[in-house]
Amino acid sequence: MQSGVIFVAKSIKYFGVGADSLQLNNIKVQAIIIFLKTANHQLKTANFFIFAAININTMSALSNRINNLSESATIKMAKMGRELAAKGVDVISLSFGEPDFHTPEHIKDAAKRAMDENYTYYTPVSGYPELRKAIAKKLKDENDLDYDFSQIVVSTGAKQSIANAVMCLVNPGEEVIIPTPYWVSYSEIVKLAEGVSVFIDTDVDTNFKITPEQLEAAITPKSKLFMFSSPSNPTGSLYSKAELEGLAKVFEKHPQIYILSDEIYEHINYGDKHESIAQFDSIKDRVVIINGFSKSYAMTGWRIGYSASSKETAAAFDKLQGQITSGTCSITQRAGIAAYEGGLESVYAMRTEFKKRRDLVYGLLSEIDGLKVNLPEGAFYFFPNVASFFGKSCNGKTINDSDELAIYLLEEGHVATVGGDSFGDPKSLRISYAASEEQLTEAVRRIKEALGKLK
Repeated sequence: MQSGVIFVAKSIKYFGVGADSLQLNNIKVQAIIIFLKTANHQLKTANFFIFAAININTMSALSNRINNLSESATIKMAKMGRELAAKGVDVISLSFGEPDFHTPEHIKDAAKRAMDENYTYYTPVSGYPELRKAIAKKLKDENDLDYDFSQIVVSTGAKQSIANAVMCLVNPGEEVIIPTPYWVSYSEIVKLAEGVSVFIDTDVDTNFKITPEQLEAAITPKSKLFMFSSPSNPTGSLYSKAELEGLAKVFEKHPQIYILSDEIYEHINYGDKHESIAQFDSIKDRVVIINGFSKSYAMTGWRIGYSASSKETAAAFDKLQGQITSGTCSITQRAGIAAYEGGLESVYAMRTEFKKRRDLVYGLLSEIDGLKVNLPEGAFYFFPNVASFFGKSCNGKTINDSDELAIYLLEEGHVATVGGDSFGDPKSLRISYAASEEQLTEAVRRIKEALGKLK
């Protein structure tokens, strides 16, 4: 509700009091009006209001669904950084989860050919069969996972693939187990599905990974879905085969629970080969693999992702998507075929550069007093604990949480990062190292300088 008082001064002779209410564009206005009259008691329009005390009850035309939804923290911080840069400030953005490399040439060439060959019409909702077969082949060749192309649903980005899964699997009131920290959209998508997020807290001391015991303790009769990413956004943590096997054994005991395995950072992996929880046959039919092209092939703007799951769930995803967006862009799909048929040379070259940057930034962040940081095994993020700076001040501004610290670093150090609250960990801060070594070195210098001013 919004309320206020409006004063309009006029010369006073005689006055009267009245009350009224009206409805304007879903805004209910209730007013007690004191109005001016002339000496002969004839109301003059020009002298109507002396003042009006007004109560305004705002009844939004928007649904509760959208009003309860939070803005993406990563998009918000990137926007704030751009706004500051537009004022002429030299801002280094380490807030967005986007490779700073260009899409490989052979993929762009395939898109150009697709246009010339008139791949410009509607596509099947789940994607071109050629692309889905290329994805199934990739899953077999790289991950030793057997999927028929009918089990693949191509979507407009991996985010849509995640939304498809949650919307099709979760009923109102059912619980979705999510280890923290998590990608910002997980809990919001659960909210849209009217599910209930149940969080399992982790921290830097355990490399942000859960144990089978923690998972078992979080399961209730209402549990329906488990969501996680490996490699992880925002921590870069990576589950080993043995660790995944331990979780799989828990899921074997709870056949009502589906597992959403977000593997979008699969190829940005600095350890052993990528491991998927779908490799365990006892639970494979309940696993929904989420993957795509945006991170591995620097194709964020192309908007293409996919899911691999059982035939039953794949058919459900196709049904939902058919009523929302239908098929993904035809040109993008042809580019995706070229990506998966063109080998991994460009992917490995990009990963090599990311590893060099990771090692550089780890060394620089480790030199900052008060930061508690681990060495990520994948993705391109650091997620240091920054709680030691809470309660400290600079120029009269006190830092109470990591979101406030992120804004402080933007305003004082001109470096855009993302506070950890939206990732489920208000004690930490996400720092992307998808930038040049020169930019990263300067950004960490600025962060160190700004943090040093907090007393």
